[in-house]
Amino acid sequence: EGIKKIENNENINAILITGAGRGFCAGADMEGLKKTTKDNNKITPDNDINENLPNEIIGPKIAEHFQTRFGFLATCRKPIIAAINGPCAGIGLVMTLFCDLRFAAEGSKFTTAFSRRGLIAEHGISWILPKLIGHAHAMDILFTGRVFLAEEAYKIGLINNYFPKDNFMQSTLEYVKDLANMSSPRSIAVMKSQIYKAFFQNLNDAAAIGDLEMEKSFLSDDFKEGVNHFMEKRAPK
Repeated sequence: EGIKKIENNENINAILITGAGRGFCAGADMEGLKKTTKDNNKITPDNDINENLPNEIIGPKIAEHFQTRFGFLATCRKPIIAAINGPCAGIGLVMTLFCDLRFAAEGSKFTTAFSRRGLIAEHGISWILPKLIGHAHAMDILFTGRVFLAEEAYKIGLINNYFPKDNFMQSTLEYVKDLANMSSPRSIAVMKSQIYKAFFQNLNDAAAIGDLEMEKSFLSDDFKEGVNHFMEKRAPK
């Protein structure tokens, strides 16, 4: 609900998600998992899936492909950044993968954990993870459920960057502010949907949509301002 409210607010250019406290997300509650083992014959449907597709005003339509627990993060046209300030495990890790960008505090611990609890790749991680880090790395961290640090997460492409703990949030905010101040909100919205749509397209279809969206961009106020601020050697409005 919070994401939906923000999406139509023109005063907000980006969304930052971080953990409250020393960690980002420790994953599923172990007491809850213990209860599940005692009551494992009852399967309940995922009530978090919203059957009403979001109103897609700009760029290629993608909501039909993302009707999953964390799919709403992809359908939001504003950039969503995960600021991983500490341990990130299980379902918490899955959620960050459906954010657009990921930054972590130096030394932060990551784990899928599923295989070590007798569980499997949930909520679409089997689809998104290989796209981000490749087949071999995805197999490794899913099969083993091992703990790895932010430095390795960066090396394999799971996160965009990592910063020292002392100025982690400040460094992340500097990136976000630059994104908000210098990049066209309209351009980001369209490109985000193009990229997520491309997961389901061949090259010809992706290029055709790109050509169409470029024509629309030429007619936009953001394009005019993008040229004018460059020619006038000033900051963009």
